[in-house]
Amino acid sequence: MNCFRELLRKHWGYEAFRPLQEEIIRSVCAGHDTLALMPTGGGKSITFQVSALAMEGVCLVITPLIALMKDQVDHLHQVGLLATWLHAGLRREIMEQRLALCVAGQMKFLYVSPERLFSPLFRSYLAQMRLCLIVVDEAHCISQWGHDFRPAYLRIAEIRPSFPGVPLLALTATATPRVMKEIQEKLVFKDQQVFQQSFMRPNLCYRVQRTDDKRQALLRLLRQTKGTAIVYTRNRLRTEEIAQRLQAEGLPADYFHAGLPWAQKVKKQDQWSKEEGRIMVATNAFGMGIDKPDVRLVVHLDAPGSLEEYFQEAGRAGRDGVPADAITLFSPIDKARLLRQLIHHFPSKRFIRKVYEHLGNYLELPVGAGEDRTFDFSFTQFCHTFTLPPSPTLHALKLLMRCGYIEFEEGKAPSPELPMPVRVQQSEVPISICFNSPRLLAKQIVIPKAVYEQRRKRLTEQVDAVIRYMEEPYACRSQLLLRYFGEPRSPRCGRCDHCLPPQAEMTETEFEAIRAALLIAVKDVPRSVYDLLDHLPFDREKSLDAIRFLINEDPRFLLEDGFLSYRRSQD
Repeated sequence: MNCFRELLRKHWGYEAFRPLQEEIIRSVCAGHDTLALMPTGGGKSITFQVSALAMEGVCLVITPLIALMKDQVDHLHQVGLLATWLHAGLRREIMEQRLALCVAGQMKFLYVSPERLFSPLFRSYLAQMRLCLIVVDEAHCISQWGHDFRPAYLRIAEIRPSFPGVPLLALTATATPRVMKEIQEKLVFKDQQVFQQSFMRPNLCYRVQRTDDKRQALLRLLRQTKGTAIVYTRNRLRTEEIAQRLQAEGLPADYFHAGLPWAQKVKKQDQWSKEEGRIMVATNAFGMGIDKPDVRLVVHLDAPGSLEEYFQEAGRAGRDGVPADAITLFSPIDKARLLRQLIHHFPSKRFIRKVYEHLGNYLELPVGAGEDRTFDFSFTQFCHTFTLPPSPTLHALKLLMRCGYIEFEEGKAPSPELPMPVRVQQSEVPISICFNSPRLLAKQIVIPKAVYEQRRKRLTEQVDAVIRYMEEPYACRSQLLLRYFGEPRSPRCGRCDHCLPPQAEMTETEFEAIRAALLIAVKDVPRSVYDLLDHLPFDREKSLDAIRFLINEDPRFLLEDGFLSYRRSQD
């Protein structure tokens, strides 16, 4: 391990590895297929970067986000390491130049998307490369049960027979036990080498705050917090609107979403990272690959689409180990919106095929042509030309990408050297689309059950889990999250809204009255907490606070499976 530590010291300046990094590196360098689960900020990249440097050959890194590729390649360049990346917007000759450098051994790290992995051009060069390690980043994307399923991940194992002695390292920050099992199966692991850090974040306080006035609640939270903050919302237009409102209140805020031009996104990220703006209002497009350890507050203004998504976004707070807060502002409207998104995310298969056909016509692409060609086009103009509703159309494009037919990237600066004329108004942000296969007839488009029916079923389960988490009346927030990710025996955090004692506005007289009523209600038979809250003649929130306090501080009150009881033997 002295070799590994020397590489760490030489290129990154660290004297010691973080927990599990050393064990993962040792496993990979011994030739074992390895699955590593490490929380956001846990240092996943170091595990494969140090491993690759200790071996001869090119490290192939498969990752789903272009922004993440660029960020990691930039970081490798900063520490003097040779790395390159491929994405759909590159001209063919540039791709060939970069691939040729890898074949010649003049690059150490090659980053690609899973869709790029199977283009004829890439496969022809890959066959000539000497690989030392295959890395699958964001490996939860391989699973139909994951929160960002990408069918192209299912084909990664196809390249393994060409490199029989090359180990594979799969990395993720969020995976349930079911997803962990599927990752290993789909990647054809030869070994059961699994390294998992606990998902517990003892410095991070999770809270859900019910409110009908989110604007005022958000202002209070931001004014009470010193340090950097991220405010997540699920609507792009609202990011700018909320940022402007915060600015009007004297708070230094900016906004971010996937539809911004590439240069503007990079500028905003850099400014926020350098403390030029304290608050970033953003969609979930913000945060991936950004290594900022001192975020003190993450606020979800809208309920997230899944607990996996929430855990990653909330986990961007307090990566320096200093206490931080992750707070969700929740109202009944959020529940209705979450249920409504199930319909919006899955337009009919007939509509999806129609969007594919219109896309080919809009780009003037003949049937049988277009493989590996990239086009810039105006999404707004496209919808207007064919009278398409924007939201279902966007989700149809995403489903076509999940099926592997296209890749698309929002907010990329148009390239004047693309093979088709750019059809984008100057005031509009383009979407760049690449056809991964020749254009087909609409009736030839196959939409697998794994992409549509099974994924819709899983999304329904994820939405139900979010609603249960938000509406949970008593259980520790940290315990709820850890149980979801396969850690059923974690301790109470002692800091969340369910672990704290009753609020100061409850008088001692009120508390004793509620306690006495609870004792009468449960002295003979356990009662459901929901039933108690509906029938106790007190303020609901104060009753709930009193129940939380009693089950934490008075051993005579016991909570099991949602039922409160009283242990008379200890009275």
